[in-house]
Amino acid sequence: MPYYKSRRILKYYPFILILLTCLVSGCAKKIPHFITPEFEKRGIRLVAVLPVSNQSKNLEASSLFRDKVLEAIYFKGYPKIPLNVIDEKLSKLYKDYQQPSVESVTPRSVGELLGVDAVLYVTLKECDTSFVLLYSTTSVSATFDLRSARTNDSLWSTKYSVTERNFEVTRERLRMQSCQAFEPAMQEILNQVMQTLPEGPDG
Repeated sequence: MPYYKSRRILKYYPFILILLTCLVSGCAKKIPHFITPEFEKRGIRLVAVLPVSNQSKNLEASSLFRDKVLEAIYFKGYPKIPLNVIDEKLSKLYKDYQQPSVESVTPRSVGELLGVDAVLYVTLKECDTSFVLLYSTTSVSATFDLRSARTNDSLWSTKYSVTERNFEVTRERLRMQSCQAFEPAMQEILNQVMQTLPEGPDG
């Protein structure tokens, strides 16, 4: 290689190295989120994952997403509280417990019922697919709000959305591929938002 060319490559070597480092480790900042000051001093251990409030057209998506949320916070170090135990106790007091909000099913009341430290409210804002000929767009978005069962105030909150685009040669194959896109999109959302949730006591 000519000397002048090798010198030119060496000149840009630091920038190339930075670029490669960014690609490998990811230079993107964590998604916007809120964490209450001194979260670690709040003693949050037991978290109740309430039914996912579903605002999308996909009626079956909320149950699948809730299961994934439970697994995700477990791997962050928070013990599992069985979902059927939560639902059984909530159903005795709230008719609309499957679409809970901070106002309709308060964190403090959940804390008294279940003996938990915090309550996680999840809203599935979107989980839908639109079709144009042999092209589809699948969109999934969700919000997360972790509330103190003692004070009702927010401890951690964030939101995230994922859009998947597919193209196929037939409408049938496109519909099948679009249906298969929901679960990976949900997992991608959780992969991102859980990076912003502080580690639990068992993490």
